[in-house]
Order: sequence, then C-alpha cells, then structure tokens
Amino acid sequence: QVQLAESGGGLVQAGGSLRLSCVVSGGTFSTYTMGWFRQAPGKEREFVASMRWSDSTTRYADSVKGRFTISRDNAKNTVYLQMNNLKPEDTAVYYCNADSRKVLYWGQGTQVTVSS
Repeated sequence: QVQLAESGGGLVQAGGSLRLSCVVSGGTFSTYTMGWFRQAPGKEREFVASMRWSDSTTRYADSVKGRFTISRDNAKNTVYLQMNNLKPEDTAVYYCNADSRKVLYWGQGTQVTVSS
C-alpha cells in the first residue's frame, strides 16, 4: 500500500521561506510523477508544481514560478517543495501526490500560513 506523508508546514511571515517534504512509502517511488497541490479555505484544490519521473521535467503554476522549486531524492523516496518569498495568498493546505499512471495517491496535507 502506497502512503504519502507531508511535513514542513507552519506559520511564516511574508517574504519568508519554508521547505515541505513528502515521504512516500510502498510502491516504486522512482517511477511516480510527483506533484504538489494546495487548497485554500473556500477554494478548490489547485496545482502548484510537478516533476515527471522519467526525465525530471518540472512544471509550475504561474503564481509560484520563480519562487517555488520542486525536487526529489529517489534514494530517500522524498519529494520537496522549496518555497521562497512567500505571500499571504500562498496560505493553504499543501498536498503531495504520486501518479503511478494507474493510480493517483494523496497525502493528508500540511498547513502553510503566511502572515502579512
């Protein structure tokens, strides 16, 4: 059974940084396209960033380009989201997902709150 566990969220002032981690247990991490999504109160879950398993191609939402960086460590079964120059509008629950091309797995999420 594949399980995802996010960590690293917290409260930070605008302009600050956080690094989120997502550890994947079970399955074959190196073959999963990994992604980060977020959901703010009263809003739908939205795409933030992803990294393709085959060639590490990355994609970012326009709202985070130049501020957020996704990376992965296959030896640690972990994907990271480095978030710099955080803004109050980045406040949300952040979720990682693993796409095996057959099943989409989700973590429970970690709260990120950015104060102005």
